[in-house]
Amino acid sequence: MRKPRDFDAELKVLNDKARQLKDHKLRQLGELVIATDADALPIEQLAGLLLAGVENKDSSAKESWRKRGATFFQRTARLGGSAGERSGGVASGSGSAQSS
Repeated sequence: MRKPRDFDAELKVLNDKARQLKDHKLRQLGELVIATDADALPIEQLAGLLLAGVENKDSSAKESWRKRGATFFQRTARLGGSAGERSGGVASGSGSAQSS
């Protein structure tokens, strides 16, 4: 006879994995802020800057920002991760960060 599935245990594992992914994403975002020296900005200014970027509908501006971000990650990787080392590895984890 087959053993019945323990849905509660499976759900707990999935919830734990989702929490880990969320924590990792949050940590990467903090590392990105530090690596770009944006942590020197007042928090209100940083929030306003991010909100303006999200609200901007100009696709050419967003493409320009994407290219500049890609260049940033390539430069930090090429320099041996100087900014990435300082922030705990942002240069290597650029996938999700540069699309924002």
